[in-house]
Amino acid sequence: MTSDWRDNRIASALRGENPAVVRRLDAGFAAIGDVQFLPGYSVLLVDEPGVRRLSDLPRAKRLAFLSDMDRLGEAVERACLRTDPAFRRVNLEILGNTDGFLHAHVWPRYDWEPADRVSLPVWLYPRDRWTDGRYALGPRHDALRAALGEELDRTGASGDGEK
Repeated sequence: MTSDWRDNRIASALRGENPAVVRRLDAGFAAIGDVQFLPGYSVLLVDEPGVRRLSDLPRAKRLAFLSDMDRLGEAVERACLRTDPAFRRVNLEILGNTDGFLHAHVWPRYDWEPADRVSLPVWLYPRDRWTDGRYALGPRHDALRAALGEELDRTGASGDGEK
């Protein structure tokens, strides 16, 4: 066992030891983000250790991962609409610049964001947003986490939720 679930997020999810995981999906795990400076930030983790990029997956699994990304994006959208009337939209990203495993980011965006930030990529926010403990995932995010899980349940395994 690893010393910390963050050392290997996919292996810890497969073992049921990753506390950020909200739901198991068809090709991965929906997880709430470690930081919540944009409440509802979530990550889709591939369920196969060693997969570094989308193209490493067989086509059927690749399409399942992208479908899971869509499903998570919709769930984040619905959960954020329920919890914050200033919700604006979601941004979906597969980057792979830092972590060496396939994952997708689902970033909610809000009308209350600073005008000089709201139209830019989240990655241009100051670095302290990722490191300042004020934004760390914690018990105060339990309601949002529950809403995200409920929305994922509503879409079901086929991802055919209704708007």
